Amino acid sequence: MSASALAAAVREALSVDHEAFLARADQEAHDLKAEVRAGTFDNNQAIVGLEFELYAADEQTDALRRVPRQLLERIGFEKELGLHNAEMQTSPQPLNDYGLDAQQRELQANLAPALERANTEDIRLVSDGLWTVPPNGETATAYLCDSVAEDGIRIGTNMSDSVRYHAIANTDYPCAFELDAPHVSVQADTVMPESLITSIQPHYQIPHAPDLPTYFQYALRIAGPLLALGVNSPFFPPECYDGDARDREIVADAHMEHRIGVFESVLNPPDGSDVQPKVTFPRDLESVEEAIDRIVADPLIVPMDVETGQRFDDRFAHVRHKHGSYWRWIRPVFDGATRSDANARIEFRPLPGQPTIRDAVAFEAVFGGLLESLPRRDHPVRDLDWETARENFYAAARDGLEAELTWLTDDGETTAIEELYADLFEYARDGLELRGLSTEQAQRYIEPLRERLDRRLTPARYKHDIVSQQVQAGVPLGEAIWGMQSQYIARQRETLLEGTFVEWLA
Repeated sequence: MSASALAAAVREALSVDHEAFLARADQEAHDLKAEVRAGTFDNNQAIVGLEFELYAADEQTDALRRVPRQLLERIGFEKELGLHNAEMQTSPQPLNDYGLDAQQRELQANLAPALERANTEDIRLVSDGLWTVPPNGETATAYLCDSVAEDGIRIGTNMSDSVRYHAIANTDYPCAFELDAPHVSVQADTVMPESLITSIQPHYQIPHAPDLPTYFQYALRIAGPLLALGVNSPFFPPECYDGDARDREIVADAHMEHRIGVFESVLNPPDGSDVQPKVTFPRDLESVEEAIDRIVADPLIVPMDVETGQRFDDRFAHVRHKHGSYWRWIRPVFDGATRSDANARIEFRPLPGQPTIRDAVAFEAVFGGLLESLPRRDHPVRDLDWETARENFYAAARDGLEAELTWLTDDGETTAIEELYADLFEYARDGLELRGLSTEQAQRYIEPLRERLDRRLTPARYKHDIVSQQVQAGVPLGEAIWGMQSQYIARQRETLLEGTFVEWLA
């Protein structure tokens, strides 16, 4: 799409009547609640799914690469925010050994030919949390901040031609569009800096939709511990760091998961604004109806003229559109192409991209197992204060497995990491066994994450150790970060499809 055509499409989207849009959303929410109460969104079993994002790098230099749109279509991947992004989603499967195996094999089956086809254009698809090497001949800040004004509409030069992405920069909602992290301060005019980050997102479909608040409450409380195991984003592209910052200070002050801060600082209003932020750690829910009300009450960024077709959930198209910018770290979802497919699920969004497919599926299995077991066993962590759960989450983003996390067991409160994760893995195993897995099968899915705990080594800490050692030896920070990134990509080349991160540590 040309810049002028894209600008025209953005202008058309912005011309939609806000009040009329919100009125439609309110009516749809009323109908959606009625369908939930009628049991339309119930399932006869727990079902899981996974979103898996990647970015493209140059096969020879590890520099970021734009993915040709025709190539993206040929490999069957969906476009994401940046021209370098790609995404695939698994088909929902029952939470059992066959379903989890199907999830892993579907990812492998789709990614293996995609890697081969991308390689014909000298492109490597990378699963990571945050890219650090800009495109050849370009700077990271120019790539992230480049934009043009076309007929009064701000267009991000390196963004996909999705109208909703570009419309965000042209509405009244005051997104900060900035990177705000220790020793990092980058200001853009569009949402493009958010394309620094990639993620995996497990989904869990709830058997009985009205029970969503209970599952949601548990999901909030396992967010910190699971994030601490998954951290993978300790460094930015070197050019993004402030010029007066010292290399050793940057390394010492790095967060283990900068992806959390990037998403919040780019899309939320600037500090001091009285406008409600949209990227937050959400509060507990009292009812499934409240979950729907929160989506509808969330500030509207881009109304747009919503297209509908023959899908069942097109009856709630305006609510679904609002949900697209309902950016919570854990969020409820209500959708389904047909009435029989309609489901209420929890989307778990804190986790960055992982080193391998098996690592990603391990998180999916553990997440699903916990949401299967904790509510059934009435686990006491449900009573952990919401404020403490939130503190756990941001502490995990800062410090990974070195964070002090608070947990509740049958014996009371604990901050002992071994006790916390022993309890967490035990209930994940229990949940998987409740879904028919043998103990051996359940342990096979849990083992990649248990090994991280035993070694006290996450992907982020692995990266941080490499850079720290290099900087201590006098290597300039930029060279150290790019060397680390090269090593990460080289190790992933050997293990992405069938290995695990802990194999890198042998």
